[in-house]
Amino acid sequence: MTFRAFRRLCLAMPEAEEVETWGEATFRVRGRIFAMGPQEGTAVSVKASLDDQAGLVAMDPKTFAVSAYTGRFGWVRVTLPRLGPELGERLVRNAWERTAPRRLLAQNARRL
Repeated sequence: MTFRAFRRLCLAMPEAEEVETWGEATFRVRGRIFAMGPQEGTAVSVKASLDDQAGLVAMDPKTFAVSAYTGRFGWVRVTLPRLGPELGERLVRNAWERTAPRRLLAQNARRL
């Protein structure tokens, strides 16, 4: 997967927006970050639970790693060229769902 494809997935989520912060693209829903990464890079970070983080890293440590700084909160570093489109979509959707307000989740339950 390319960063461009990752960006498309993120921005396809309801009310998602891209904001440059810390020299990186951050993807947010109502001001809260659910994914981020450098536009020219080959790795991004997505929000996850600690359990999901552990499972992903154990499943494929060449693709997934604990994110620096935010890893203690469950964030996962993802190597984009190794990521398939289906898993990429699922990771972005789960990250968005972990971040979006409950009302927004309820409004979009059928869409997702």
